[in-house]
Amino acid sequence: MAKVAVTGGAGFIGSNLTRRLISEGYDVVVVDDLSTGLISNVDQERSKFHQVSITDPEALNNALKGCGTIFHLAARGSVPRSIKNPVATHDVNATGTLNVLEAARANGAHVIFSSSSSVYGRNMQLPKDESMWLGPMTPYAASKLAGEGYVQAYSAAYGVPTTLLRFFNVFGPRQRPDHEYAAVLPKWIWLAMQGQAIDIYGDGTASRDFTYVDTVLDIAITAMKEKVLTEGAMNLAYGNRIFLNETIEMLKKHFPDLQVNYKPERLGDVKESQNDPVLLKKLFPSVQPKPFEVALSETVDWLKEFGQSVANGPATVD
Repeated sequence: MAKVAVTGGAGFIGSNLTRRLISEGYDVVVVDDLSTGLISNVDQERSKFHQVSITDPEALNNALKGCGTIFHLAARGSVPRSIKNPVATHDVNATGTLNVLEAARANGAHVIFSSSSSVYGRNMQLPKDESMWLGPMTPYAASKLAGEGYVQAYSAAYGVPTTLLRFFNVFGPRQRPDHEYAAVLPKWIWLAMQGQAIDIYGDGTASRDFTYVDTVLDIAITAMKEKVLTEGAMNLAYGNRIFLNETIEMLKKHFPDLQVNYKPERLGDVKESQNDPVLLKKLFPSVQPKPFEVALSETVDWLKEFGQSVANGPATVD
């Protein structure tokens, strides 16, 4: 079976992806510096693990040698973290992506790149589509847009086959719930499991186009198998406009005593997020996402049973 690589393979989406690829018989190479990922997420018996940073070109080239597809998921995440340390965010998300593309160019590899809906930033029009202007509001968003630019440039200038996916609020099993920069859904579920109150920044009327991790895997693996290439970016979300207050009501079905604290809005937080999935459905007509409430329940059940396996990981301090 073909040799494929997953950068960020010890992280949330990457570890789910590597498990799926291994189960389908692929020869999987995992690249991760374990700055936020967990070694326990890596199946070292059935994959080849390289503890390598994508900011180290030589080590990265050695790790990716012979790989026909590179799922490039490694990134320095979190808007607040990027505001605190913009240079480190740029080094990983922009320069690191350039390093991955150079390795792909040398190997003739197909790059499937994970960008972020945060690149829309100041553009408040809903729903979002791929033709709209972009206005990053944070160093994180700017770094992901820089990565997008390099992906498109390597496709045009060098013929590197590329699939550019903009993720919208991905959630699901194996997502770390317990650190300062944790994503909102696992963080809320984890606090609720401990009987602690959860915080909402704003009045709860902010919305998100939440995307279940299984759907992301379906898209990414289909892109590899069917060589689905994108001319620009493709938004990976199905047009859900799920308000945070609605999500709270769903969580109360699992945690009836859930307490909520409303706090002032944070700098850089996007108020509204929703995609128009016309291009997504055109390129990936066979993929059918799970309803949000079903996916949320599966995530709650996983964290209740296995949450300790992804808790207490590396400290995300700068």
